[in-house]
Amino acid sequence: MKIGIIGAGSIGLLLASYLSNTFSITLYTRTTEQAKEINDHGLHLIKGTEQFKFDIFALPINKWTGSEDLTIIAVKQYQLDSLLRNLDGANSHQALLFLQNGMGHLELLTKLQPENIYVGSIEHGAQKVNANTVRHNGEGKINVAVFRGEATKLVDFAKKVPETFPFIIKDDYYKILVNKLIINAVINPLTAILQVKNGELVDNPFYYTALRNLFTEIAYILNIDQAENLQKQLMDICKKTANNYSSMLKDVEAKRKTEVDAILGFLLTEAKKQEKEAPLVESYYSLIKGKEENWRDSV
Repeated sequence: MKIGIIGAGSIGLLLASYLSNTFSITLYTRTTEQAKEINDHGLHLIKGTEQFKFDIFALPINKWTGSEDLTIIAVKQYQLDSLLRNLDGANSHQALLFLQNGMGHLELLTKLQPENIYVGSIEHGAQKVNANTVRHNGEGKINVAVFRGEATKLVDFAKKVPETFPFIIKDDYYKILVNKLIINAVINPLTAILQVKNGELVDNPFYYTALRNLFTEIAYILNIDQAENLQKQLMDICKKTANNYSSMLKDVEAKRKTEVDAILGFLLTEAKKQEKEAPLVESYYSLIKGKEENWRDSV
């Protein structure tokens, strides 16, 4: 089975590493230089004290033609706009799996031509060390579901993935993405603003109060039933990834564009639609956007 992976950040590199022994992988990178680095020196995975090398075939993103059985899109949500022309050029029978944080991209997906579109959320922790090296910081699973079309290719793929790197097929794509959205919307902005590891949000009683208050407001915006169970899941994730730095914190430290629009921005839009007040979400959104504004001013 031929698998394309668009995006060679931390998640794209992680996916290519774990799937390369089972599938024929083509990894599509943003730059020609990164593709050459991977082709010349292989892809390196660091897990604990061990390091593994994989031979991966890489091409620049503009070389993607949709010839694979399934293409996984692992770029950040704000990078999707620039890819839409290529993705929409795929034949109608092409299968695409989107793995983005937030939910703002769902409207974009409805405009694509391919019949079989899948979405998912990732529970793994990963860090891109350099152009051809990724560190696996925390194990989890990848939940996937059909957004539109037939599940055949997704089921075929999920059956063949390594047991150590499972893709779990769910019935309800919206529930998958909402649950991940809530987790991202609490952990990411709080850790990015406070500049702490995930575990600090539950270990520090004052940070934990901020976590609970933000969670409560988000659950209100999204009309979440059984919010207690989801809050427990959120706490468990903070504990399980206690020593991890969130992706938004890493983006802030590197002065890169964050995914705050895809996460908190989406929630603000939802609150406005329902005429609900969202003072905490709006405040944290403004703080992160303010940091991004400072970076632009300093360039």
